[in-house]
Amino acid sequence: MIFDWGGTLSDYAAVELSDMWSLAAEHLAPHMPEDEPALMRRFGRIEEAFWQRTVTDQRSGTLADLLSAATAELGVDVAEAVLEEAAVRYLDAWTPHIVHDIEAAATLSALRERGLKIGLLSNTHWPRTFHERFLERDGLAALIDQRLYTSEMPYMKPHAEAFQAALAAVGVRDGARAVFVGDRPLDDIHGAQQVGMRAVLRPNDLVGSYDVQPDATIGRLPELLPLLDGWLAEG
Repeated sequence: MIFDWGGTLSDYAAVELSDMWSLAAEHLAPHMPEDEPALMRRFGRIEEAFWQRTVTDQRSGTLADLLSAATAELGVDVAEAVLEEAAVRYLDAWTPHIVHDIEAAATLSALRERGLKIGLLSNTHWPRTFHERFLERDGLAALIDQRLYTSEMPYMKPHAEAFQAALAAVGVRDGARAVFVGDRPLDDIHGAQQVGMRAVLRPNDLVGSYDVQPDATIGRLPELLPLLDGWLAEG
């Protein structure tokens, strides 16, 4: 079993751009001709361009890449110390919004009791340490055998290479012997199915549609258990 993170194991973090970038803008505004709202709009355009890659070349990137792009657009040479501070403040701005599903731990534990390897594959520009902080905070890290973040990978979902890396991490050669669970029809369902995996959709009203048919649809994580039991019984 391999899971998406945001919108699947965690509540979808629909954070406004002001939440994400306001502290970085606050730091930079005294040194710039633009005010904080103007800076945040520019940061927002950069982040939107990053996520648009999921429907173009699917190249991955990091938070440092985003901040470097912001530096280039602003036309100023921002010192490394400022970049690091902005990254830390960005995480702190998100922290109150990151809430894992209250049924995640019990569901992961039940899947492990069935002898299944558990993996995570997240499209993200955050460094590993950011995600691990939240997973460890809520007791999920120890329940997930392999955790892959596209900020450390050449491509992000739905690129086949991202899913193949996740399969290899959990020791599965044949995609048909693995299931992916996610909330995004393009990134998660189409991406998983193109490498032969079964794909389970957990619908998210905040995510755009895509013409793909999931192998199953769930509303709550515990619904995976009877679903998996049936598939396991089929051999």
